[in-house]
Amino acid sequence: MLISGHCQCGNISFALDWLPDPVEIPARACACSFCATHDAVWTSYPSGKLKLRIKHLSLVSRHVFATKTAQFHICGGCGDVPLVTSLIDNQLFAAINTRMLQGRATALLKEQSADFAGEDVEARSERWRQHWIADIAINEEQA
Repeated sequence: MLISGHCQCGNISFALDWLPDPVEIPARACACSFCATHDAVWTSYPSGKLKLRIKHLSLVSRHVFATKTAQFHICGGCGDVPLVTSLIDNQLFAAINTRMLQGRATALLKEQSADFAGEDVEARSERWRQHWIADIAINEEQA
């Protein structure tokens, strides 16, 4: 299944190739203040292939917390947060915000609350390495 999505203004868009077709798509509603404020609910598929397109790179900002382990990609055009990435051992990993999904994939979402408070950096990085998307192609335009 090709799962696609984009921020409200379309500046940041993505397509995730999820094979075989999922019966359900796990979605984690993180309890941290950033995710709660932005109504972000994350999914990833470690065997998937993610294609990311950013039309106007100058409109994208990145938010990081004190541990600097993840970058939340924020569209300056509409304020949406469609993507979070982490560079682990020189490998980029990503998760996508299910609130940005388009089409039939939304009917397959199985949302669960998640609280990662107290998780140390090593455990967090290992969790992301196992569960996040590692095959990522990024097309960034400079307009």
